[in-house]
Amino acid sequence: MAHRTLGPLLAVAGLAASGTLLDAQSVSAARRAAETIVASGVHDRIAVIADDSMRGRATPSPELDEVAAYIAGQFRSFGLRPGGDSGSFIQRYAIRQLSVDTASFVMAMGRGAHSHWLLGRDAFLAFGQPPATPVTAPVVLVAGVPADTAKPFGDTPLAGTIVIQVVSAQFLGNNLIPLITKAVAGGVQAWIAVTNIPGPRFAELARASLGTQYEIAGETDRGFLPISIYIVRDSAATEVLRAAGEDVTALLAPTAARGVRALPGFTATIDVRRSVVSTSSAPNTIGVLEGSDPQLKDEYVLFTGHMDHIGVPGSGEGCAPVAADSICNGADDDGSGAIGVVELAEAFSRLTPRPRRSLVFMTVSGEERGLWGSSYYASHPEFPLAATVADLNTDMIGRNPADGVMAIGKEHSSLGALVDSIAARHPELRIRTIGDTMPQERLFFRSDHYNFARKGVPILFFTTGLHADYHRPTDSVEKIDAEQEARILRLVFYLGLDVANGTARPTWNPESRRQIVEAAGQQ
Repeated sequence: MAHRTLGPLLAVAGLAASGTLLDAQSVSAARRAAETIVASGVHDRIAVIADDSMRGRATPSPELDEVAAYIAGQFRSFGLRPGGDSGSFIQRYAIRQLSVDTASFVMAMGRGAHSHWLLGRDAFLAFGQPPATPVTAPVVLVAGVPADTAKPFGDTPLAGTIVIQVVSAQFLGNNLIPLITKAVAGGVQAWIAVTNIPGPRFAELARASLGTQYEIAGETDRGFLPISIYIVRDSAATEVLRAAGEDVTALLAPTAARGVRALPGFTATIDVRRSVVSTSSAPNTIGVLEGSDPQLKDEYVLFTGHMDHIGVPGSGEGCAPVAADSICNGADDDGSGAIGVVELAEAFSRLTPRPRRSLVFMTVSGEERGLWGSSYYASHPEFPLAATVADLNTDMIGRNPADGVMAIGKEHSSLGALVDSIAARHPELRIRTIGDTMPQERLFFRSDHYNFARKGVPILFFTTGLHADYHRPTDSVEKIDAEQEARILRLVFYLGLDVANGTARPTWNPESRRQIVEAAGQQ
């Protein structure tokens, strides 16, 4: 019997890991506010922004602007203060639409060998913005994926180099993000991956790379991977690698030795010529609930989720039709997280007294393009990042029913222990807070929280993970588990309340700060 009464006793005492002591009246008020987050509201709001009429909310698009205006209207109806440009709820950032000259190329040469890889034929730009002018640099060769994750490049100097990595196609993608992130910190200027993507698929990707491209205009901070990454057909690299004493086929074999070495006498060149076709912009939507404490109201708890998705075929974000359905609605990715921010804003707006710290609710755009909206805000914050005590990010929290949620980043700051304690104090939520169950997907690097983490803001990223409908038209609203999502959001509500009312700010674990913040060049 004592065990059964322990939960209610802790709830009444309200003794949080953050040092907040709440009286019974405040606990009751918090519970009433949290319980306004209900399944029907979650479902109905996701149905608005994931409707076919929104055409997948590509960045940029009129439909994305319509969703931003809808969320701004919701914030206004809750009595939030505008947190965007010129007294509005919208912060906008400029985007350029570009075309790629078919003469653009990537090149490597040395010891008499010369490999010239035309974009659209032998190579394609896979990620990032190319250098504004041609760049030539010494080469560092990476064979496979280094086994030493802590110091993958050993003592090989990286500053001012271009990496050529020979890697099997199965290891491309998010698996390489930590490796490339370390290379960026070491001063690498560009990355060329020589790989064995099957011929027809390679040709399809190469042709598509010459189509319309978009980038944030005028930004010096280019986000979490500020270099350009190119994919080169393995057969096209045979000659130059043979001159370096390497055999491409042998390097791509499953049993190939992994290693890193400089290639003296070899250089690589990036010469990508692009012209501006048009300019536009995209929105972030920001609302603020001012804190009640005269001192702490100038500190902020940030709640984020991205409101964009990948549009329709032709939007340039990879949406492909399934049977007769050609709209990638993104109900879970990230209608669930964006509407989660809206639901949290409404719940907090109904809370009396208000939290001590101010709360900032932001739905960003351009996440699918490369975390654009959060990157722009992190470089142009409406509220100082030094005074932002935490970012609680929700991305894909509407599927995979298991009464659990991944709280990615738990190990990196005091927020991890705090969210575990809150889940234990609220057994009625039936939510288990677990770590990253999909480490191979590198989810820590793939949503908007990362742009705040690398700037020094402690984060937690809530997700129920990927599923078979990820980035497909079949990610539709009828598959959302709105009842489970509502319980997850109540957990995030209680966590945000503890952080907002806590005497102490959340703190980084020292080693995590070294690896995430200092490695990104932040202090």
